[in-house]
Amino acid sequence: MKFCSLYSGSSGNSLFVSNNGTKLLVDAGLSGIRIQRALNDIGENPDEICGILVTHEHNDHIHGLGVLSRRFDLPIYANEKTWAAMVDDLGKIAPKNIRTFEFEKTFAIEDLEIEAFKTSHDAADSAGFLINNGKKSLGIATDSGIITPEMIKTLGGCDLAVVESNHDVSMLEAGSYPFYLKQRIKSDFGHLSNEIAGGLALSLVEKGARHLVLAHLSGENNYPLLAYETTARILTGAGVVIKEDVDLLVAKRECVSEIIEL
Repeated sequence: MKFCSLYSGSSGNSLFVSNNGTKLLVDAGLSGIRIQRALNDIGENPDEICGILVTHEHNDHIHGLGVLSRRFDLPIYANEKTWAAMVDDLGKIAPKNIRTFEFEKTFAIEDLEIEAFKTSHDAADSAGFLINNGKKSLGIATDSGIITPEMIKTLGGCDLAVVESNHDVSMLEAGSYPFYLKQRIKSDFGHLSNEIAGGLALSLVEKGARHLVLAHLSGENNYPLLAYETTARILTGAGVVIKEDVDLLVAKRECVSEIIEL
């Protein structure tokens, strides 16, 4: 199984996952052409994508969704509340490409098994995913103000975890955002801070994760090095050896990140 973050951050998100001939996107939060170019940058053909999983309906996750579905005849997978919240923003979607899933029920896309779990975000019904090929699994947990019980239950034992590390609390509080936006980000329905991300990362490493990707960093309230060092400090403080016990990476905002093969 192969994973690559194409883009990750408050300005747009899209992740690539493949297993043999099954190739998926998780979210499409930039223009269709930018996502196509990112796929080309990692040697992938957009015509071979099998479908797009959607975490939630915010624009930084669905901006190019309708265009890609029409251009490549792609199924879109989202839960019913997310579909209701985003359908008017997507343009015309072929009925056969409107697919729904339910939480805590596995579904298959070709040879990949997928389980969606609830996250805590100010969206209609935001989701994370566990993607499994029968031997290896990867989990995606972004856009959540808290670590939910469903998150821990579903992601425990995954080999690769994509964990939101959105902001540094001190930077957020001292920054230029208006008060209401700071409160939203810090709320239970906002985004995970670097410190909370580090705690989640440690929990997942203790359950078997060997690859960690810190994702969805704020462009205003975080730095890649700061996010990395915060989680690294928490891991090493618990006796975890970076690069021996676990690989730790930070997803890039404006270009493709490293390809990880499981």
